[in-house]
Amino acid sequence: MTHVNKANYDKYSELFIAVAGFFILVSFSGCRGESEYLGYTKTRSGINYKLNVIGEGQNTPQPGDYITIDLFYSTVCDSVFFSGRRKFRLEQPAYRGSAEECFAMLRTGDEADFIINAYEFFNKTVGVAPPGFFVEEDDIKISVIMIDIQTEQSYQQEKQAFLSWIEDIGEYERFRLESFIKSEQIPGEPDHSGLHRVMLNEGTGKRVEAGDTIEIHYEGKFLDGRFFDSTRKTDQVFQFVFGEEMQLLRVVEKAVGSMREGDKALIIIPSDLAFGSSGSSTGVIPPYSSLIYEIEVLTVR
Repeated sequence: MTHVNKANYDKYSELFIAVAGFFILVSFSGCRGESEYLGYTKTRSGINYKLNVIGEGQNTPQPGDYITIDLFYSTVCDSVFFSGRRKFRLEQPAYRGSAEECFAMLRTGDEADFIINAYEFFNKTVGVAPPGFFVEEDDIKISVIMIDIQTEQSYQQEKQAFLSWIEDIGEYERFRLESFIKSEQIPGEPDHSGLHRVMLNEGTGKRVEAGDTIEIHYEGKFLDGRFFDSTRKTDQVFQFVFGEEMQLLRVVEKAVGSMREGDKALIIIPSDLAFGSSGSSTGVIPPYSSLIYEIEVLTVR
């Protein structure tokens, strides 16, 4: 058996790492060339690139695969004007030196900077005019972290599993709503749309009509009693012109339209009449959330 002392072992380890790094860089670049940007290498198609972190992935994505990346757009002087995480289907490169070609060079876990022509990128890839701070000969720097690579088959399986989960959540929400109505002994039946409305106090004032200026108090709660909005807690009356511009949830505005000054009502809204399977854009209302609103019409002018 051959023995290697520690000094030699360290030397061989360093040599192995250097050789491995060389082959990774060659594999990454395809064909390397001189770049006008310090620290960058240039491909035959004109992409300037710099590999910052070598990930543990084995394969680069192919057209048709779905990739998840952290993306940063900046000027070559490092002024970032966009950042975000994106998941999308990788298409065939639209032209030589395109962004798609950049993404196709990365394995999972890789982090790299790419410099390509800004005008070609915005006009041919994004399909919009470049921002005003770019001129035609300018380049754009695209920094990419490859988070995940999925085949078309894997993506579709994941999507189907998610849709099945969403269906289950929808069924559970309907069950919770039915249980709530029974346990709270909510009187009456829902209307044809599924909306429950319970009159708590009947006023004697003017009925709400299109063009009227309305002042109301309202409180919005989930079925478990948690508040997500309340004019009473902030002690601020909500005022709006009825029918001109929808400033309330459509179903709430519709309920207000059937009320008169002095009325106070409780409405229970199934999720499909509220924010549905997507939830609110603010994230306050989760998907498949039934809502309870208590509304009091204070004035109708």
